[in-house]
Amino acid sequence: MWNYEKRLQYPLKIKNPNAKLAQCIISQFGGPDGELSASMRYLSQRYTMPYPEVANLLTDIGTEELAHFELIGAIVYQLTKNLSMEEIEKSGFAPYYIDHTLALWPQAAGGIPFNACEFQSKGDIIADLTEDMAAEQKARTTYDNILRLVKDDPDVYEPIKFLRAREIVHFQRFGEALRITQDRLNSKNFYQFNPGFDRCKK
Repeated sequence: MWNYEKRLQYPLKIKNPNAKLAQCIISQFGGPDGELSASMRYLSQRYTMPYPEVANLLTDIGTEELAHFELIGAIVYQLTKNLSMEEIEKSGFAPYYIDHTLALWPQAAGGIPFNACEFQSKGDIIADLTEDMAAEQKARTTYDNILRLVKDDPDVYEPIKFLRAREIVHFQRFGEALRITQDRLNSKNFYQFNPGFDRCKK
């Protein structure tokens, strides 16, 4: 069970609306390497993780990703709040406005809706943790790209820089979890012999 603390993980007060930036940043709300995908990935994988400390890590990071999802939503909301119709039309935000007005809806920067096929929960410990490390690097790269676009607005730049830093920390924690897992599996010679396959023998 979660306790919701009613504050953003990083303080946010964007003074200048900018629909063009919002259209880019929304990719981390519902894009393929965004925060919604990350939270769903880790909170799903934790159930089949046999090592409690790694399952706890997946729960902790998955929970933090929900906080990041909230923060990205707040950034997009503040960037688009109180836009005039003229600003909406000039910025290219009109297609989004037609479908959602100024409500938040998970999609990639290219307009592709969120899709659960963008992440995996495999039940194979090595596969899942390796995907998790790759996912954090892809998210970090996306934040790198966003930072290049928002460099002139410190109100947006600083929270995005914070989110990027957290991706690096998560990558490091998943690397540690993978080492823990491999050390335990090595004693079973995991890659050469999986006892679960014995049931297939006649």
